[in-house]
Amino acid sequence: MSLKNKVLLIGNVGKDPEVKHLASGSVVANVTLATSEKYTDKSGVKKEVTEWHNLIFWDNSAKLIEQFVKKGDKLSIEGALRTESYEKDGQKHYRTKIQVENFLFLTPNPNSSTTTTTNTNISQDDLPY
Repeated sequence: MSLKNKVLLIGNVGKDPEVKHLASGSVVANVTLATSEKYTDKSGVKKEVTEWHNLIFWDNSAKLIEQFVKKGDKLSIEGALRTESYEKDGQKHYRTKIQVENFLFLTPNPNSSTTTTTNTNISQDDLPY
């Protein structure tokens, strides 16, 4: 039996993407995504919990993110968890990111002649524009 490392999220972009064009020719985009969950606690008080996720996009996906995504936009992503380690002040720290494999733009394009959103699954080889 094979187990799969898979993450599915829908959320809002927390700040404009940070995009780097590497000397190797690769492009990488780092994005923060906020997901929120609303619930009512035992005493009847409505609560909202927000989780922040660090996303990483590569090459063609990163170029699309650079061109079309800004703070506040809504995205749907599918990816895999990746854990990095680093040392700071002599202590080892860990950071988990989601390496995005597929994503959807859920915020309507303001330049579009329609106000409806078309959700097209975008991979590196399949562009909606």
